[in-house]
Amino acid sequence: MDHTTDNPLGTRARRWLLAGTLLAGLLAAVALTAAAAPDDRTFAALSDTVQSLMSVVTPLFGILLARDLRRAPGAIRVVPTVLAVVLPAVVIGVVGVLICAVTLALTPADIADEPWRHAGTVAVGSVLVQVVAGLVGTGLGLLLRSAVVAFLATIVLPLGLFALLGGVDALRPAQAWLTPYGSVRNLLSGEMSVLRWAQWLCVLLIWGVGLNAAGAAVLGRRRRSDR
Repeated sequence: MDHTTDNPLGTRARRWLLAGTLLAGLLAAVALTAAAAPDDRTFAALSDTVQSLMSVVTPLFGILLARDLRRAPGAIRVVPTVLAVVLPAVVIGVVGVLICAVTLALTPADIADEPWRHAGTVAVGSVLVQVVAGLVGTGLGLLLRSAVVAFLATIVLPLGLFALLGGVDALRPAQAWLTPYGSVRNLLSGEMSVLRWAQWLCVLLIWGVGLNAAGAAVLGRRRRSDR
């Protein structure tokens, strides 16, 4: 098996991709802190923008892993390779938390009355947001042969479904149950309840587990047909 199938940061290009993602998060944190009104200078508000921005790139690591998986000769273990995306996802989430915390702590101007409200929950949610984003990447990367199409799909499909459900009043409550963006808003607000954790778990099962199970099944059929 090619070493990159279980090492998402096994090439220089991927390490540069990780560095660029973190740099984008840092620049966004600094810009937002400088431009935001004092009431908006909170850890939750900062994390919402920074983590959401970086989560656009996180699926790329999953897509690249899926491409490695498709190209690997012989018998391969799908699950360990899919789960390997957790490494860059956690790195992005944790470093993003540190970026937001340090940027807010060093802000010389006025900040909100409770800038660190729900900070612990937001920090945990930040990592979970990136993990789901990475798993969406592996799932769509396995389903779609083109890396470019798969990457575009990681943006268009979740946001498209979110907009579609939001366009119908009766379906709007389903956003948090069926779309990653709906759960992201809850996680990064820090205001999580038992219901909201159940909604996130549902999203994980659909977009993390279900999507990858479908991708693994498609990959298996392709390999059997190529024999």
